[in-house]
Amino acid sequence: MSQLANPELMKVVILLASSVTIVPLFKRLGLGSVLGYLVAGCLIGPSVFGIVQDPTAVVHLAELGVVMFLFIIGLEMYPERLWAMRKAIFGRGLLQVGLCGCLLTFSGIYLLGLTKEVSFIAGMGFTLSSTAIVMQSLEERGLTSTSKGQRVISTLIFEDIAIVPLLASVAFLAPHSKEATPHTDWVSIGIALSAVVGLIVTGKWLMNPLFRLISKARIREMMTAGALLVVLGAALAMEIGGLSMAMGAFVAGVMMSESAFRHQLEADIEPFRGLLLGLFFYGRRNVLRFAFSV
Repeated sequence: MSQLANPELMKVVILLASSVTIVPLFKRLGLGSVLGYLVAGCLIGPSVFGIVQDPTAVVHLAELGVVMFLFIIGLEMYPERLWAMRKAIFGRGLLQVGLCGCLLTFSGIYLLGLTKEVSFIAGMGFTLSSTAIVMQSLEERGLTSTSKGQRVISTLIFEDIAIVPLLASVAFLAPHSKEATPHTDWVSIGIALSAVVGLIVTGKWLMNPLFRLISKARIREMMTAGALLVVLGAALAMEIGGLSMAMGAFVAGVMMSESAFRHQLEADIEPFRGLLLGLFFYGRRNVLRFAFSV
C-alpha cells in the first residue's frame, strides 16, 4: 500500500491537515495564526518529524503569498490616501529607520568590531520589518483601518521604499571585481528606476483597457488569469530591476486601487493569497532550527 502512495501528495495532505488543526487552535487561544503556522511548520519540518526535508523549495513558492498580500494592501491604498499619509511615511518612517539603523551600525562598529561597511549593511538590514508578519497581525486584530494601524503601515511603506536606496548603497559599498565598475552600479540603478517607472505607466494607462477587454469575453476564469498576470507580472518586473517583488505588487495594487475592477481583482487574488501566505510562514519556520526557537 505504501508503495502506491504518492509521497508528494502525502506531504500536501499532511501540510493541510496540520494547518487546519493547529492554526485555528492558536487563533482561538489568542496567539494568532502566524504563530500557529510557525509551530505547524516546525513540527513537519526537518527539526522534528522530518516530513518536509527541503524547506527552501517551499519558501520560493510561498514568497508569492507575500506578493499577493502586498497587492491586496495596495488595492486599499488610493493615491490620495497615500498622499495624505506622506508626512507619516517620510516623517515617522524616516525617523524609525534612521535611528534604528544608526544605533545598530554604531553597535556593530564599536561593540562587535565590524567594519563600517559591514556594520552599515547589517544594521540597515535588521532595521527593516517583515511586512507579511506585521500586516497579518494587524489584519487579525482589526487594526488596519485604525489610527494606530495607519501609523504602522506608514512605517512599513517607508521601509519598502527605503529598500531602493539601500540596495544602491550596498552596490557601491561592495568590493568591485575587475569586471564590475561604478558604471555597472549606475546601470543597475537605471534598470531599477526604469522598472518602477514602467510599472507605474503600465498600471495607469494599460490595465483598465486590458480588463475591459477581458470582461467583454465573459469568461470567468480569464478574469482570474488576468489578476494573476498583473500581480506576478509586476513582481517579475521589479525582480528583473533588482528590487523587491512584494514592492512591485504593492505598486500595481495602488495603480489599480481606483479601477472599476478593483473588487473583482481582490476577490480573485484573495484565495491564493491566504493559502500561499500560510505556506510562507510554514517555510520560514522550516528554515529555522527548532533548537533556536526554544
